[in-house]
Amino acid sequence: MTRLKDIAEYVGVSISTVSRVIQNDPTRNVNPETKKKIWDAVKDMGYIPNQNARNLVTNNQQRTSKRTMKIGWVADYKVIEAYPYYANMLMGLSEYMEKSGYTLMNIPKEDIQNDPLLHKPIYESGIEGLILFDPVEDSILEYARQYIPIVGLDFSYSSKYSRFTTIDFDREAAGKMAVEHLIQQGHRKIGFLGGGIGTKYEDLQGECRFKGYQNAMSEAGFVPRSEWIINTLWEMDKCYQFMTKLIRENPAHLPTAMFCASDMMAIAAMRAVIENHLRIPEDIAFIGLDNIEMSKYSTPPLSTIDIPKYEMGELAAKAIIEMIEGKTKLPVKMLVPFELIVRESSNFIRIE
Repeated sequence: MTRLKDIAEYVGVSISTVSRVIQNDPTRNVNPETKKKIWDAVKDMGYIPNQNARNLVTNNQQRTSKRTMKIGWVADYKVIEAYPYYANMLMGLSEYMEKSGYTLMNIPKEDIQNDPLLHKPIYESGIEGLILFDPVEDSILEYARQYIPIVGLDFSYSSKYSRFTTIDFDREAAGKMAVEHLIQQGHRKIGFLGGGIGTKYEDLQGECRFKGYQNAMSEAGFVPRSEWIINTLWEMDKCYQFMTKLIRENPAHLPTAMFCASDMMAIAAMRAVIENHLRIPEDIAFIGLDNIEMSKYSTPPLSTIDIPKYEMGELAAKAIIEMIEGKTKLPVKMLVPFELIVRESSNFIRIE
């Protein structure tokens, strides 16, 4: 079995330096390049950090002997609380877990990112599986999946997750369906309001709902004006501000409809339209995506694409439990169906 001494000799540093890195000791700084070399060596040489971890490796195929019935989920809890879209998924996840006799534990994403050996988030917590709302580094995922099952919930942006079970919906097809509805209502001047992907949400071209918008417009032979395409970085305040700015600065060249990549952003943008004395849907129609509860009670009620959020949470719970209990072994990718919900915000035939 690999020892600290072996790691130190391999990297060319002292044993104390290796120990400080592995224990995440904040009292003394270690050069980032050296730190990376140590972590790489730890993974390459199969070092296991403590006795609890060694027991986990030894008993990896015999979990039923000492069950904790704990499953971790990784996400930014503030985001989950702020957005009903995620809250509904978490409700489906937690209620299925409870019925099945499991306890759901939140694992802060920082604990995963700052502890590449997963000493605290996995070994000390005693979790038997991990559900990810947020992507984490590939190397950490590869390390973690040696010891516990992993399920990605609401994942979509990379084929690298093909090695893991994922529960998701086809964002590109859902976005296209939303825009095709507006086209069928007679709209040619259709804008997009949404956020990008990446750590700062700046990459709009890589966002699947935006791709669906582009595909629908292209197939219909329509070319949107660049000022109608707004990256709000997924912030509601920016939705409201950008829509207000668009109306006031370009009153003669407004889109007749907006596809918003989430209902929350659509509701914020609709407020800007109403405050500037325009009518919905007669002047500007709106459609959102996800069908949160609030969308039925907006003014006017918001057309949207219904995503079965609660059911996605249930499916993720079922998938991770079956993996833990050895009922399934191969990773699968589940895409749930979605449905167009037409309400007053777009229920108006436009004739040009």
